Amino acid sequence: MSKYGVNVPKGVAVGSVDEVKKVIESVFPNQSELVVKSQVLAGGRGLGTFKNGLKGGVHIVKADQVEELAGKMLGQILVTKQTGAEGKIVSKVYLCEKLSLVNEMYFAITLDRKSSGPLIIACAKGGTSIEDLAEKFPDMIVKVPIDVFKGITDEDAAKVVDGLAPKGADRNSSIEQVKKLYNLFCETDCTLLEINPLAETADNQLVAADAKLNFDDNAAFRQKEIFALRDPTQEDPREVAAAKADLNYIGLDGEIGCMVNGAGLAMSTMDIIKLHGGTPANFLDVGGNASEGQVVEAFKILTSDDKVKAILVNIFGGIMKCDVIASGIVNAAKQVQLKVPVVVRLEGTNVDQGKRILKESGMTLITAEDLDDAAKKAVEAISK
Repeated sequence: MSKYGVNVPKGVAVGSVDEVKKVIESVFPNQSELVVKSQVLAGGRGLGTFKNGLKGGVHIVKADQVEELAGKMLGQILVTKQTGAEGKIVSKVYLCEKLSLVNEMYFAITLDRKSSGPLIIACAKGGTSIEDLAEKFPDMIVKVPIDVFKGITDEDAAKVVDGLAPKGADRNSSIEQVKKLYNLFCETDCTLLEINPLAETADNQLVAADAKLNFDDNAAFRQKEIFALRDPTQEDPREVAAAKADLNYIGLDGEIGCMVNGAGLAMSTMDIIKLHGGTPANFLDVGGNASEGQVVEAFKILTSDDKVKAILVNIFGGIMKCDVIASGIVNAAKQVQLKVPVVVRLEGTNVDQGKRILKESGMTLITAEDLDDAAKKAVEAISK
């Protein structure tokens, strides 16, 4: 953010207690207090709890206590309202200077379907979740859509600053900060830039005291510097494996693993599973041009989930050929021990070849005629 001229507190991310000591000596030699923030990809850190008993993922402590505190955070699991009960491992902590804040506001830029472009959201009150702010102070939230072709104008930025209503910060300087944040959002291919709080300091500076940024995965090829910072330990290992195999996968909490071609069909499959009383364990779209190897990887990912009690394969072959899927299923069965029932519904291109491959394989499969039949059989297979 500082690279784009945005005011931020001075800080350094560290991954070991030894680094902490060096950073305090070299970067913060004259600071009596520092802020120590656990670095996890989840909100609610401040109110989180470590599994070792330490309360809170964000602390303000005396400089001589930072090493001890960092030692209790690094390598430990932090549980917040957004991580789920399993929590996230803290591989790094962020040490930053303590600022004297006199006013806290909320600022965000996101993508808005209605205006088909970036939308800036501002609120004169901050420091708490936007959901709470929207409930308590709906009239204080200002939304400014930006014309993606024209870019942000001084008038747009002024509307945002009026919504923030800073108490002491210079108006023109604040307008420039808003424009710099918009440039950061566009030039780094953000899908979300959220600053909470955007704060005023005792010397009337507007500072991004805490921020969350999401980036478009499709822009990884031109945002190499940013994506090099990606920490796979913070992500679902199944999603990491799926990304390597070029599969679209999102883990859920259900019992029926789904392998489908096409996002729309995948969504429909999950809906019909729910309709028949089951719960989908994932969204997995193998796409329209998956190879046999990708199908094998998909099965490995599905079977790695202990919660999966049945697998539903639902393929409507257009570009994707049913015989390729069938061969992938057979090869996956050779490499992975299939301990759960597999329901298969194939339709479309090369469907007869696909069904023959499955029949000749000798595998114990449950075949279905259509999606409704497949979902029913998958739910029944779990209850047996």
